[in-house]
Order: sequence, then structure tokens, then C-alpha cells
Amino acid sequence: MRHLLNGLKRSELMNHPVPLIRLETARCGKILAVMLQNLKQFFDQHILPSGRGKGESADHALQVATAALLFEVMRMNGELKEVERHAMTAAIHARFNLTAEETAALTRLGEAEAKQATDYYQFTALINKHYTASQKEQVVEHLWQVAAADLEIDRFERTLVHKVADLLHVPRPAQIAARERALRAARQKSG
Repeated sequence: MRHLLNGLKRSELMNHPVPLIRLETARCGKILAVMLQNLKQFFDQHILPSGRGKGESADHALQVATAALLFEVMRMNGELKEVERHAMTAAIHARFNLTAEETAALTRLGEAEAKQATDYYQFTALINKHYTASQKEQVVEHLWQVAAADLEIDRFERTLVHKVADLLHVPRPAQIAARERALRAARQKSG
């Protein structure tokens, strides 16, 4: 249809006997509505599971969102290193005070969510809504801990952590301080 529209001016398009623009707009609106419905369904099924109380659902959603972001950092450089996986598990365990079994289940769920996600907003929006500034800084520090677990933060990991931290409205000085603490801790663990 685009080739039919190339030679026409906007006024000619709007007054055309067949309302081409209106047809395209209507079709785009239907596609957008279906996409939004699919996104809502995804959140309802995976991010906010039924059978939980409102507070419990929010806690679970935050846990999954945080785990998904940690997994994203872990896989950002194209390698799933065991030391990074251990750092991710330790961060989840420390952040949420879960048992080993609960941590493993949350890690698997976070991995699945991260693989299905198309952006980070769905995760950062939940965190922004429910976490304080201090809690957001802790999440950013956990992201740095996963990135620094192999004693090397590559440019992809650094870019991702800064991007997520910016979405969480964590100031750059706090991001840098968290990175330095994570690198210092990783060096101490390695010997």
C-alpha cells in the first residue's frame, strides 16, 4: 500500500474516496491492542502469579524482577560462567533471605523471565514502584557483584548495569561506589 501513497499529499490522502490512512490507523490500533493484551497476559501469568495475597504477589514480582536483571547481567557477555552464577545465587539469597531451594526456584524463574523479556522496563518499573532509593542501590550493587564475580567487568556488562541503574534512578556516584565495593569484594574472595 505504501507505493500507492508515495505521490499523494496529506490533503489528498485525507480526502481520498477510500480512507487509506484511516484503514491503516485502525489496523495498527488493533495490532497494538492485541500486543498490549498479550503483554498483560504475560504479566498476569508469570510476574504476578495467582493464589497469592496482594502483598505476597508484589514481593514475588519484585523477587522475579530482581532475579531476571541479575541473570541478564550474567549472560550479557555471552558466557554463563559458574562463578557468575554463584554470585547471582548468593545475591538472590542475601537480598531475599530465602532457603537454598527457594533461591534455586527463583533463579530458574528469573532466567525464564529474562529470556522472554524484550526490555528491562517491565522489571525496573516494579522495582521503582516498591523499593526505596537505598534498596535500589542495593540491587545495583548486586548487579555489579554478578558482573565482577569473574574479576572482569566487560563493556557489555558495564553498559547494562549503568542502563538498569539509570532506569532505577540511582545517581551515577552511587553506581560507581557500588561498582567499587563489588570489585573489592570479588578480589577479596579470589584471594
